[in-house]
Amino acid sequence: MKTEQTNADDTGRTLADSGVRSTPQREVIFQVLLEERDHPTAEELFNRVKTRLPSISLATVYNCLETLEQCGLVKPVNFERESTRFCPNRREHAHLMDAATGKVRDVEVPPDLLERLKAAIPPGFKLDQIEINFRGSSAATR
Repeated sequence: MKTEQTNADDTGRTLADSGVRSTPQREVIFQVLLEERDHPTAEELFNRVKTRLPSISLATVYNCLETLEQCGLVKPVNFERESTRFCPNRREHAHLMDAATGKVRDVEVPPDLLERLKAAIPPGFKLDQIEINFRGSSAATR
């Protein structure tokens, strides 16, 4: 699993290194994800990208997100019964969803905690990824 942060300048190279052709659509979608980092859904991303690429379709956004995910540039973030959101942060981290506002943000996880979690995995089990999601609401919204 890649853990370094990627910026928009790396998009074309990362796509090429993954055997995927860089396209204007993929690059703009990734740039928009990097700019706000608020974990948008595909539909939210489509509305943002449409201002830059008026002819883009929702299907193209979904296809580009799938490609960016396969290349390791974005991670899907899922909370039960919610639309999938997309995160460009490639470091190990958790997600915090404010149930009152629906906003999702990154939460850094101390490396020692990640190591303890990995050590708890049964022998012989191949760990592909760790997903930690928190859900709650801030004191201000209660």
